[in-house]
Amino acid sequence: MASITDLRGKSVDELKDRLVELKKEQFNLRFQKASGQLENTARVTAVRKEIAQVKTVLNEQRRPAGA
Repeated sequence: MASITDLRGKSVDELKDRLVELKKEQFNLRFQKASGQLENTARVTAVRKEIAQVKTVLNEQRRPAGA
């Protein structure tokens, strides 16, 4: 899991790519949970948290610095 300072150092395109990767992983984890194959249940929470962090950094970068 990337730290928030690492995420702030990335470009918007890199953050969007990371968000797509995380969404795919979240989708796969949901399927594993539904079929009873999910072993690491803590990963679901970690992915959700990282998605929120990426979205937060994206919104920070879109807003003007003084607003």
